[in-house]
Amino acid sequence: MTTLTLDRKASATDELIDEGPHRTINRREFLSYAWGVAATVLMVEAGAATFAYAYPRFRAGEFGGKFTLGAATVLPSMDALPLANPAGKFWLVNTAQGPKALYMVCTHLGCLYKWDIALNHFKCPCHNSEYSREGDYIAGPTSRSLDQFAVEIIENGKVVATTQATSQGIAPPSVINEQVELVVNTGQRIMGQAAALSPARRKPEA
Repeated sequence: MTTLTLDRKASATDELIDEGPHRTINRREFLSYAWGVAATVLMVEAGAATFAYAYPRFRAGEFGGKFTLGAATVLPSMDALPLANPAGKFWLVNTAQGPKALYMVCTHLGCLYKWDIALNHFKCPCHNSEYSREGDYIAGPTSRSLDQFAVEIIENGKVVATTQATSQGIAPPSVINEQVELVVNTGQRIMGQAAALSPARRKPEA
């Protein structure tokens, strides 16, 4: 009789519930919670590791990364032909406002446009969209001017100016002096302005 009473007391203690406002958990419940927290932490860490592994990382000089061009003295004159950079997939153009890195892909259907020496501007061979040396829409079926990559002006290791998207179009950075360094960030592409707003747009013939 005494043994039965002790067993009942032990069972009651194992499943103890306080009569007060706070519930007391037993050892079994504590271990279950601990295992649950540990499993959750492991899942979060595994997910973070997978994301870090899958997230694209681009090296310098690789498309999607940054291309260091060197000192501003590498810029062509403002009346020179655009310089092609096949690895970065951009045309480097120097303008009165600053340097531009024009994405080599046509904004119509993704063909690779070329510099047309006879026309003295860019033209896409696929559907005849035309763009000025500065990347502005001239004519053709495309809906906007050329996209551009951000050009960064580096001075003393810091970015002091970069390409900006404005309501008036894409504004290139100003070159402060010839000692600053130029970097083209092909991971930051800025969409061209709507064709209807292009200053180089060819008016339809009457």
